[in-house]
Amino acid sequence: MALRLRFCSQCAAPVDARRIEGRTRDVCSSCETVFYQNPLPVAACLVLNARHEVLLVKRRNAPHEGMWCLPIGFAETGETIGQAARRELKEETGIDGRIVRLLDADSSQSNFYGDLLIVTFELQKVGGVEEAGDDAEATSYFALDDLPPLAFVSNEKAIRFCAIAHEDEWAIQESFRRLNIGPHDEMASDALVRIIDERVGTIARLWLADVRSNPTTSSLERLDPGRLLELGSFILSQFSTWLKGGDGEDGLRRVSMTVGRELSDAGCALPDLISALMLLRKHVWTYVQSTGVWERPIEVYRVLELNRRIALFFDKVLFHTACGVAEAR
Repeated sequence: MALRLRFCSQCAAPVDARRIEGRTRDVCSSCETVFYQNPLPVAACLVLNARHEVLLVKRRNAPHEGMWCLPIGFAETGETIGQAARRELKEETGIDGRIVRLLDADSSQSNFYGDLLIVTFELQKVGGVEEAGDDAEATSYFALDDLPPLAFVSNEKAIRFCAIAHEDEWAIQESFRRLNIGPHDEMASDALVRIIDERVGTIARLWLADVRSNPTTSSLERLDPGRLLELGSFILSQFSTWLKGGDGEDGLRRVSMTVGRELSDAGCALPDLISALMLLRKHVWTYVQSTGVWERPIEVYRVLELNRRIALFFDKVLFHTACGVAEAR
């Protein structure tokens, strides 16, 4: 609750409570000075480590003694709110920080301090060693999904905003890591792989129409279109199986060599067969691109990641199909 003034700080005359601008304010009865009651500015700091854990401090003093919170403290005269955040971080945790972004500005009412305006910044550690100082009893990093009870609701809100701000970035990093270590858990582009799985027939029919009219695949025009459609669908159906690993590699080799042998026996020229497979790859890529508008970073990354996976898949299909053609001859 805000303190009420009794005497004017300018002339020492008694202060009255009057309605001004729709609110009750303290006004000097003599010099008419109006004393506005404003919330206290507070700076809070959110620092993440390489494991995406957040740095918290355990409070040594009231209010909320013994509870955990973000490094936090009052801004002082002569410093900006950003400077206050960096100072509080240094005083309470021993580390230096660089402001990355403004996360939240929140109003709060404290029985201990009155009205507060809490401004929370995300900071990046640039120096120092984590060590409790000032009014902090301890410091520790916590996983975002395993936080202790926090002293301030505004801290909980800022941490949620931070997780949302990093959502795409972290998803891309994790998916890229999985892309480089092999097929394991869900990857960012798996959602697009499922679209291909569900639309194998549609993509194959678009490909068939192209193959039967394209001058680079003229030797395939005399083949039975129903069988050609089956072969195109057969190859596409191997994509998700191959991505999952296991015997997918052997299965892809067997399917591709079978297609190569059959089309060679039917009189398909190797250049035409290579062109047909490149057209199939094109139609997969074109169809996926037509399914959405790619604006968010994670959406763009999904498409780029999928493109790499499609390229690797069709490289193997081309090689094994050519081996099938060579074996048939």
